[in-house]
Amino acid sequence: MKYYSTNNKNNIVSFKEAVLKGIADDGGLFMPSEFPKLPLEFIQNISKCSFKEISYTVAKNLLNGDLPDNILHNIVDKAINFDAPVVPLDERTNILELFHGPTLAFKDFGARFMAETMSYLNKDSDKEIVILVATSGDTGSAVANGFYKVDGIKVVLLYPGGKVSRIQEQQLTTLGENITALEVDGTFDDCQKLVKQAFPDKQLAGKITLSSANSINIARLIPQSFYYFNAYAQVIKNKQRIILSVPSGNFGNLTAGLFAREMGLPISDYIAAVNANDVFPDYIETSVFTPKPSVKTLSNAMDVGNPSNFARILDMYGRKHDIIKQIIYSASFSDEQTKAAMKEVYSKYNYVIDPHGAVGYLAFQKYINEKKLSDFAGIILETAHPSKFGDIVESVINKKIEIPERLKLCLSKEKHSVKISTNYEDLHSFLINN
Repeated sequence: MKYYSTNNKNNIVSFKEAVLKGIADDGGLFMPSEFPKLPLEFIQNISKCSFKEISYTVAKNLLNGDLPDNILHNIVDKAINFDAPVVPLDERTNILELFHGPTLAFKDFGARFMAETMSYLNKDSDKEIVILVATSGDTGSAVANGFYKVDGIKVVLLYPGGKVSRIQEQQLTTLGENITALEVDGTFDDCQKLVKQAFPDKQLAGKITLSSANSINIARLIPQSFYYFNAYAQVIKNKQRIILSVPSGNFGNLTAGLFAREMGLPISDYIAAVNANDVFPDYIETSVFTPKPSVKTLSNAMDVGNPSNFARILDMYGRKHDIIKQIIYSASFSDEQTKAAMKEVYSKYNYVIDPHGAVGYLAFQKYINEKKLSDFAGIILETAHPSKFGDIVESVINKKIEIPERLKLCLSKEKHSVKISTNYEDLHSFLINN
């Protein structure tokens, strides 16, 4: 499979180059040259397959020989070694729990697959890779865990100081070894801007080999498409209509779902659920994309005012607003609405949902009410364990949330971070000198 830049379709690279570089030289994001359709027989019998079998089949179909079969088997076996169960709330409402990995967030799937893949692709090189990552919370901890002690790779995490939960910050800043956390005096968008400035920096390129593990890296999105197929396998009955509601910030998760659609997953209803950072719903309504400074909300992992993966969505559908609007519904919700949804889900279903999943729940309810739908199965993505936002959740539902043991461990460790400003020279200097 060949990969091209969203900024120039003639800028074509191999899978290895796309993964190790992370972002194209022209600043664009890499896209597969095609999305091969999975065999209809596979889709029809998917409910008989295990999650690992589904993951391997989807990966092999898309990568098309880019990795040897035995290597791909090993990567999937090591990366996809925890479940993603669909939990029914009622006959038409389901929760896809994506928090059963080591850092209790959906980004574990992509980070672990990417770590195994990059380690294999870089095994014959004498050059150390520096993974540069901007995070609004869960990306950083998943990447740190996935790449922890991986030979030949260092990870530098940029996160917005004071704008992630305490547990998220502890997960980012307490590992040590080959993981370094930079605490940026700004927003997630500032962190992302710094990362994007570093890649075309020719002086930096002469000193170190940079790559990315954000959802701008294609190796993050490929494994995230696996759990869409797996979710479909768990709910498909009598060919009923299936609706996906995806809490969205940088839009990598939604884009992975659209990758699945292009590969033949028979789901037509995609909902991009967002918080007060509403640039995408505005685009759907007006056809004009206007990035804005991000604002802080309870669902902080979605606090993105200029989502990178919008470029991939535009590219996938020929920059045609009418097609995108037909495929994706989007709605924005406030913190007060989010709290009300968390309370409603707990009181109605006795299910504890985190703020991001609550936004997904709100968008799902709004969509089915507007469309007046009756015969369907809805899947709402629950992207993080509620204990990661314990203070918020407990204050809303008035119930103590049990913290899983693997989260408790990081709370007792000492935080180590390096504070930098939003001035690119700070990041440049740190990378050159460290």
